[in-house]
Amino acid sequence: MPAAEWEMETLLEYLKYSSGCDLTGYKRPSLERRFRVRMRELKIDSYLDYLHYLQRHSQEYIPLLNTVLINLTSFFRDRASWEYLANDIIPAIIASKQPDEPIRVWSAACASGQEVYSVVILFAEALGIESCLQRLQFIATDWDKDALSQARNATYKLRDVSAIPADLLEKYFEQTEQGGYIFHRQLRRRIIFADHNLVKHAPMSKIDLLVCRNALMYFKSDIQITILIRFHFGLKNNGFLFLGKAEMVMTPRPIFTPVNFKHQVYQKGLKLDLEEHLQLCSRSRKKPAIDSPATDIRIWQTAFETSPVAQLAIDSNRCLILANAKANTLFGLTLNDLGSSLQSLQLWQLPGLCQSFEKVNRDRNPVRLENVGWKTANDTTYFDISITPVFNADTQLICLTEVFSRTNVLQKRVW
Repeated sequence: MPAAEWEMETLLEYLKYSSGCDLTGYKRPSLERRFRVRMRELKIDSYLDYLHYLQRHSQEYIPLLNTVLINLTSFFRDRASWEYLANDIIPAIIASKQPDEPIRVWSAACASGQEVYSVVILFAEALGIESCLQRLQFIATDWDKDALSQARNATYKLRDVSAIPADLLEKYFEQTEQGGYIFHRQLRRRIIFADHNLVKHAPMSKIDLLVCRNALMYFKSDIQITILIRFHFGLKNNGFLFLGKAEMVMTPRPIFTPVNFKHQVYQKGLKLDLEEHLQLCSRSRKKPAIDSPATDIRIWQTAFETSPVAQLAIDSNRCLILANAKANTLFGLTLNDLGSSLQSLQLWQLPGLCQSFEKVNRDRNPVRLENVGWKTANDTTYFDISITPVFNADTQLICLTEVFSRTNVLQKRVW
């Protein structure tokens, strides 16, 4: 490995473990260019010298992040794509809903807010401001805390709003005494702004429209796949993903299907498989005990699928995410049931299941039910059911597992 490359990797590892600033998933050419910008400002020539500077100045990672996390954004950037969103996608989302049904929008990597406010304007134009205030749930996230602060402030200079049509500017912005423009106050209060790392943090859920433009392009291909799996999990089955003009969905399996290639709009394709669910649940990027992650996953996948007892995994929203062959046979489940709410499946009728879920969620301890009867057309089979919480490395509850073991209670024939 060339000396400069080794120094760069050493620098990235230091940032990751000393300040929690993990940039290892970003493409190296982009990182090197942005690091050089910051180093020139400090008159530092080598990555090793910059590492020594970081060791002496513990808060240096903040201006470094401000340099690396480029917030190149604007209102209605790539106007033709926004027009397509306004004319085709947003009307389709509204048409799929009941008149008072909520609509959830997530602007991921929202930077300084121009894109999320662009989306708000389009929905307000389609629904009317009052209906938008009642029905729309907007979530805007970014890893850059300074950019998030700018987005919350929602105040922009004249040059920032120059791309907004005059009638929309007058309708949705108010001029400040300093000559700037601040976004509509009531609509702004409908937006939840949150610090969020696309690679590490769980995705927002039940999303109808997910806007993430010109962020994926900065990540390496394996990290892009990880993020896209999270996006798939966060979207509703009929939700839409809106990417940047220069981006594409490149995943090993077609988990997304294009709605419009030109404007980079996608919907869900195939459902996530077990390996992808395991990637979704993984939060730690530490070195695994087994050298090959694929080998590790295959071991657990085989153990789960070939278990002689029925096993299920349920996410925090009470949706079925995994079922082994024994469970599929016992409860008549198919691949189409993955992702479904447990309440919509027959097995939810098992006595005591609902209360047990609530107890596990509340107390964070396993629960065991004994001699629970499962009725079919001709028989009642009795099981002991073990419900166990599963936590990630940060002790966050990520799912519940259920194991169904046949009891010694004599099966009763139903005539």
